[in-house]
Amino acid sequence: MSLVPLCDDLPQFLRNYLPNAANKERISLPFVTLTYAQSLDARISKGPGIRTTISHPETKTMTHYLRYHHDGILIGSGTVLIDNPGLNCKWGSHSVASSPRPIILDIKQKWKFNGSKMQELFDKGQGKPPIVVVTSGPVMKEEHVDYAICPVDEATQQVDWRMLFEILKEDFNIRSIMVEGGANLINQLLLRGDIINSLIVTIGSTFLGKSGTEVSPTQSVNLKDMTWWKGTTDVILLCKTSS
Repeated sequence: MSLVPLCDDLPQFLRNYLPNAANKERISLPFVTLTYAQSLDARISKGPGIRTTISHPETKTMTHYLRYHHDGILIGSGTVLIDNPGLNCKWGSHSVASSPRPIILDIKQKWKFNGSKMQELFDKGQGKPPIVVVTSGPVMKEEHVDYAICPVDEATQQVDWRMLFEILKEDFNIRSIMVEGGANLINQLLLRGDIINSLIVTIGSTFLGKSGTEVSPTQSVNLKDMTWWKGTTDVILLCKTSS
């Protein structure tokens, strides 16, 4: 996939919501950006397992611009099993150094690097090998893959997000992370204003309907420091969530 040019005003628009030399220096946590594209009715796909185009090509270019500015990119196992994404960066120099390190949350250890799009790009020198997040030692270690062992929070039965991001920074030198989904990760992390530094939401000019996969956290979330960008068909919301 080739990218359309990045809109001239987007770098300035995004500047205060991206990692930089000052705000990357949190003592124990990396800078974390939560970003996703949704429809007007808060759906990120037409339904479970259905790949759905929501964004205009110019906001897809923005996604790769965001990847260029982060050390790691985190998605859940459901998304990686359905979409088989490459998670590399096609903006800028196109070198492997410009791509973030894929981080796969795979608690049930269902995903395999071998045979994936990520392995294909890695073998071609166009992407980095992944870090796979598990709750205990991996059942089968794959070549080139690193493993981050992070327990589940007993109270929530979810991954201990703070501990995970601390591990990624301390053990793997991941100083900034872009979280792209899927819906389960997004809904959990929308409630973690203590961890998320920036929220970047692309809103496409479409309704996907009641059967679509919805972004809707279990509690209300207050936003602050909001600003908007209007493109050809999409709008982008930049903001932060309250702790």
